[in-house]
Amino acid sequence: MEEDKYLSLRLESQLCFPLYACSKEIIKKYQPYLKELDLTYTQYIVMLSLWEYGTMGLSAIGDLLYLDSGTLTPVIKKLETKGYISKTRSGEDERNVNISLTEKGLSLRDDALSVPKNISSCIKLTESEARALYGLLYKILGKNV
Repeated sequence: MEEDKYLSLRLESQLCFPLYACSKEIIKKYQPYLKELDLTYTQYIVMLSLWEYGTMGLSAIGDLLYLDSGTLTPVIKKLETKGYISKTRSGEDERNVNISLTEKGLSLRDDALSVPKNISSCIKLTESEARALYGLLYKILGKNV
């Protein structure tokens, strides 16, 4: 009877644990493909954002990717050092920084085309299972897709 009191504290009762473990394992699967592009996973998702939306403010990138400035700032610096992006101050408000792709950063997009296909072959879900999981994860994040 006393054991039931602690049932909610079992690892298998925690929704966060399989999400955490899956995230780590999936990101690990990305590493060999991103290494060929000289990108970390966080750098890759920043580049995905810029390829999709074009020039973005630093805070907009952080909001989109759920990254705080302490995580995002060194990523942006590294991408700038690699020559993939450039930073400019906003003309409207000097405190805001806009991030833009350079020609080198834009051309990297063609090299990255194989990454999603390679990853999908590593993850053993049917297309409908993947779509359902995607929808559920975004539901947890409070977004409708």
